[in-house]
Parts: sequence; structure tokens; C-alpha cells
Amino acid sequence: MKHAPHSSYSSRRRSLLKAASLTPVAASALLAGEALAQDRKDTLIMANEFGPNMLDIHGLGANRPSYGVAWNVYDRLITYGRKKLPDGSMMYDYAKLEPELAERWKMDADGMGVTFHLRKDAKFHDGTPVTADDVKWSFDRALGMGGFPTFQMKAGSLEEPSQFKVVDKHTFYVKFIRKDKLSMPDMGVPVASIYNSTLAKKNATEKDPWAADWLKTNAAGGGAYKVASWKPGQELVLERYDDWKSGPLPKIKRIIQRDIPSAGNRRALLQRGDIDMTYSLPPKDFSDFAGDKGKIKVSSLPVENALFYLGMNTTKPPFNNPKVRQAVAYALPYDKIHEAAFYGRGIKMSGGAAAPKAPVWPQPHAYVTDLAKAKALMAESGVGPIETTLSYDLGSATVGEPSAILVQEALAQIGIKTTLNKVPGANWRAALLKKDMPMILNRFGGWLNYPEYFFFWCYHGQDAVFNTMSYKNATLDKMITNARFAESKPLYDGMVKDMIKLAHDEAPRIPLVQPIMDVAMQPNISGYTYWFHLEPDYRQLVKGAVPA
Repeated sequence: MKHAPHSSYSSRRRSLLKAASLTPVAASALLAGEALAQDRKDTLIMANEFGPNMLDIHGLGANRPSYGVAWNVYDRLITYGRKKLPDGSMMYDYAKLEPELAERWKMDADGMGVTFHLRKDAKFHDGTPVTADDVKWSFDRALGMGGFPTFQMKAGSLEEPSQFKVVDKHTFYVKFIRKDKLSMPDMGVPVASIYNSTLAKKNATEKDPWAADWLKTNAAGGGAYKVASWKPGQELVLERYDDWKSGPLPKIKRIIQRDIPSAGNRRALLQRGDIDMTYSLPPKDFSDFAGDKGKIKVSSLPVENALFYLGMNTTKPPFNNPKVRQAVAYALPYDKIHEAAFYGRGIKMSGGAAAPKAPVWPQPHAYVTDLAKAKALMAESGVGPIETTLSYDLGSATVGEPSAILVQEALAQIGIKTTLNKVPGANWRAALLKKDMPMILNRFGGWLNYPEYFFFWCYHGQDAVFNTMSYKNATLDKMITNARFAESKPLYDGMVKDMIKLAHDEAPRIPLVQPIMDVAMQPNISGYTYWFHLEPDYRQLVKGAVPA
């Protein structure tokens, strides 16, 4: 649903649009004047390089900012608890499930099903009561859309519409087809969002039974925030839904989420106090802010179950040859990438043990920069000089571009000439899912913090959505499946270590860095919580008085 912006902030929006095209100093001056002219205590202004490319988490090619829309605009049956870390920062607790749309639930005695009791006072943004029929339709839709949402549901063994049953208006039952420790957690991730089925069906057609076209640009949620307006590539405005019942009412009434491509502009706007928060700045900027205590607050945590990696398409020459892939692994300048592209803000993934000693992921592989070994492997491969393309996401260009240049320079020394292909951030996910780019730099993180979950998404050969290297190995597939359903911890530990070793040896993707999630905000912003989807949870943020 699109609504006209309220007049109380429409002039502010026009100023932000104008500021995006100005130099950092001019933009800051313009917005500073606006900031003095009105009270911003109820509004949070976020600026990032790019925003959502659609409003539907189930849509083909939905990008990471679209996850944030789902998280704030829609509810799930359940959510996760939060925990405080020793340094005082907050993060989600994947070991603790809590109520959201479902006020309580009860597991079957044999553990093969769960009954959810929905809140009876919950309503969607248009006032329609939320019922178990909406939950059933939403889960069926996630399976029916195909691609990412369907695979995500299957990651928790939620595979057939027949598993989902409406007991009565406010009671919903899920039958498990197998015992899977990920079934319950999988119902707390963004894909399991609950849609207003009555509204969606009004905008469905015979050719589009799930209203996919309409929901790309319209919301049908009942979450803590509703979409007030959205201009793709420019701005998303969210307003608090004051009749939200699935948690404490958020403190901040309005969110203005701006797309400002220039990192220099975003930094200047933050330093002048004209935006409240950003998380898409170069690592050097976050390093500067962290060293300048008091002026800008920085939250930094390693991204769980995530890697920035170099991937090679194993279905076509020359990267169908494992010796070529291993040669690339020995040619990569790991130290330079870590220091020059990431400014040390990440965990380097090279120079580890030859075989994993613990069932943990991510962990460093054994490759190090060794050009002599790389050239020897190229000679053994029998492959002559190579010309190929290295693609990367312009939406992550702050680390992607310097990394790509360093990779390009290193590979030239072993006879691999690469042309850099810069893909716009809004198009990257769709390009990635075609799986036809020969060589890519990409970042992937698994929502559920288990090694086998990451491998299920990224290495399993049976059409795993983010197996961007199109890698197929029946032995590894079996290891992944066995680890998912291992009957004892010793068996599980051995399977995980075996699958990590095989993946490192075969090198279809070469881990470079475990990234850090950096968020910069004004000192008067509190309540920020790190979430596995890496998008801000506006429901928990608080905006206080500006410190003297």
C-alpha cells in the first residue's frame, strides 16, 4: 500500500532528495538548516548506499534491504530473544525463541508437530484481523513462489503445504516430516512473514495467484511499522503502527530511509548530525569513527556464519579444473585484501590448519599467498593463458572494488587476465542467481548459525540457491545431509569437519574474510541490536536528547 507522505515531513524529504545530489559540505549545510527548523525527536533518518529493490521478501531477487522491510513491516509467528555481550552491545540470541504473532505454542509429545496460538487482538495495517488462514496462506506462498523463499522453508524441513493446518480462527498447526533442529528457528526468519491474505488475494490474478507483481511495490503486513511511501532508488518512509500488538510499541514514530550513493556525502551528513545512522561506509570511515570517541557511536560485531569470498563457476572451463581453482587460491593476496580493502576490520580466512580441528564455521583454510606454487599448479592443469571476467556488487564497492583490483593484479601473475564487471547493487542478487558469471566476489551469510546450514545453501549440488559456483559433489551432498540430521554429537562433529575439509580442498569458493558488521550512529541513539539478517530493527531503537 502506498500512502501520500504527511506534510510534517514532506519538506524534509524534498531537502533530503536535493542533498543527495550536492557535495558533502553543501548537503550538510542544507540539512543542518532543516534540522534546526523542526523537532526530529520522533523521526530517525537512515542513509545507505542503496535501499530495497522490492517490498516482498518472497520476490525473485529481493536484496538485503528488502529483508529489513520484511522484519519491520511484517510479523512472524515467533522471534528470537536478545542478549547483552561483555562489551555492552546487544545481539539476538539464536538459542532462545520468543512469542511474536503467536502468543504461545505447544510441541507435540513426540516432537513431531507444534500448535501455535495466535494473538486474538492482532490486526493488519488496514484493520483486518489476523487469522490462522493468513498464516496458512503465507506459508503456502513461501513454498509456492519457488527460488529463495521455498529453499529457505526447506532448510527447516518445511516442504509441503499439507504440513500446515488451520485448526480454528486463532490456532495454527505445523506437522514436521522429520526431526530437524532447524524447523522451529526457521519460522522466526524474515521469509516466514505473515501476509494479509485478504488484501493480497484482491490483487492476485489467474496468472499471478500469489499477487507477486502487486506485492513487489505494495505492503500487506501487520508489523510494528507500515510503509508510508516508497520511491525506489530514493527513499523509503515507514510510520509506526500504533495498533501493533506483537511486542512493545516502538519509541520512534517515523523512519526515513534514504538512498545516498556517495559514501563521502553519507559521512558528512552523519558528522553534521543530519542523519542518525548508516552502516554502508568504507571500513576506513568506521575505523576513524571508532578512534574518535564520543562524536560518533560505532557498533562492530563479526557477522556470524558469513564470508566474503571469491567464487568460480565450476560448470565451464577453465574453473571446472580443480587445479586451476587451487592455483587461484595460492595466488590470492590475502594480507593485502584484509588490510587495504577491509582496513583490518574482519577476520582473515587464510593460513589455517590443513584439516579442521573443530566443527566450527567459518574457519581459515590452509591456502596462503604462494605464487610459485600457484604457477606450478597452473602448469599441472594443462590450461593455457586465461581471459575471464571478475564480477562484483557495486552495492558493496567499498570493499569489493579494492578487493577486485588486488585479485586482478595477482591473477595476472599466473596467466589469468581478468576484466572487471561492476554490477549495480539493485541488480546484483538477480545476476547472482543466474549462476552464469565465471568469477565473482560476493558476501554470503547464513541466517541460522549452524555450519551445515551454510553448506546447505552454498555447496549442496541439488539446486541450492546460493551455490553460486554451480558446484556438484555427491560426496559433499551426503555429508551435508548427514550433518543436518546427525544422531549424536561425535557423529555431527566428524561430519562437519569432513565437509569443511572437502570444500577447502576442492576450492569452488575461496573464503577471504569473515566480515564485521559496522554501524555508525549519533551518540543519542541507543537500543541497536545486531541481527542475523544484518538489517536494523527499528522497533528497538531509542532516540534520546542530544548529549551536551
